[in-house]
Amino acid sequence: MKTYLVGGAVRDRLLGLGHGDRDFVVVGETQATMEAAGFKAVGRDFPVFLHPETGEEHALARTERKSGRGYRGFVVDADPAVTLEEDLQRRDFTINAIAEDEEGHLIDPYGGVRDIEARVLRHVSPAFGEDPLRVLRAARFMARFAGLGFTIAPETMALMREMVASGELAELTAERVWQELRRAITSEKPSAFLRTLHDCGALAVVLPEVEALYGVPQRAEYHPEVDTGVHVELVCDMAAQLAPGDELVGFCALTHDLGKALTPEHVLPRHIGHESAGLAPLRALCERMKVPLEHRQLAECVCRDHLNVHRLPELRASTVFELISRCDGFRRPERIPRIALACEADKRGRAGLSDVDYPSGRLLRDAHAAAMAIRASDVPGELQGPELGEAMRKARIAAIAAATGKKP
Repeated sequence: MKTYLVGGAVRDRLLGLGHGDRDFVVVGETQATMEAAGFKAVGRDFPVFLHPETGEEHALARTERKSGRGYRGFVVDADPAVTLEEDLQRRDFTINAIAEDEEGHLIDPYGGVRDIEARVLRHVSPAFGEDPLRVLRAARFMARFAGLGFTIAPETMALMREMVASGELAELTAERVWQELRRAITSEKPSAFLRTLHDCGALAVVLPEVEALYGVPQRAEYHPEVDTGVHVELVCDMAAQLAPGDELVGFCALTHDLGKALTPEHVLPRHIGHESAGLAPLRALCERMKVPLEHRQLAECVCRDHLNVHRLPELRASTVFELISRCDGFRRPERIPRIALACEADKRGRAGLSDVDYPSGRLLRDAHAAAMAIRASDVPGELQGPELGEAMRKARIAAIAAATGKKP
């Protein structure tokens, strides 16, 4: 049995990165011979098997032929005559089209090692253009590897623009787009995902609410970067730095300023009321992409109240209590630290301001902790129902005032 390690495990080792799952390609076998050797078939769309001892995935070498529109329109051929080189040729990028045999020798027919050394993301063959999902994959790989100095090859960017112009990205399902997006916003540099899609025209197709922010000016004294699209890029990167791997905070960062795209031109560069204006496009985005409810609800909190959090040092204790209640922070206490982080990312996600202190975040967490410490048993008397609720409200406001030095 000719078995080769392929894909991300080989790529990441050559990049000096840690890697997760290892994937293997098997050449010259059939489903019958694999099962006879003890492998368990698990593939639905093409022949994939689990190793009887390690549980690692082994796929039969295969080719794919375009048979219709979209990323599902392919016919798979896993004939035993399919070669390793043919299997590698169907892959997306040269850096993912490198194999390693059992002796550790690399098989690199398409120059993947060269492109790893040059830090270039380049498509393997014209077949790249047959799968619209690969445009999003290119952007997601940039979100992961831009920090290592990767760029997209000019010919690959040109092909991606052609793919967008063809209209095939409209064939992508909401679930697949969301899957790529959630992985991008938890990567090291989400801005590279947004910038790549913006540059090839795909952002207007998959995230039109975010695309609409590019070119919208803001007041330079608050936003030295001026362009709202650039600001959102910076905020997403800051969120990834403050809350690495937290897709809830990342999604809030991405969507907090959608209302600025709706500001009337004669009002610019001011954005009065952009917080409430942003709720409608946020809800439209979430509905279209079938975003999980917790992501949507938390993003609405940040969209609606991020300026109030910024102004927290100026607010009375009762107003802080109302903000926490409005965000359901007493029933869902885990929300408040995430809201604080998303708002900090907004404040520090600005050109030249990445190192500024953000006391509002600490103040919000301290106020929340003080209010959460109040229990019904702390309230004197035998109160019930609305009377107990009102007594709890007053006690929590008093606790916030005591913890933060604010007026009730």
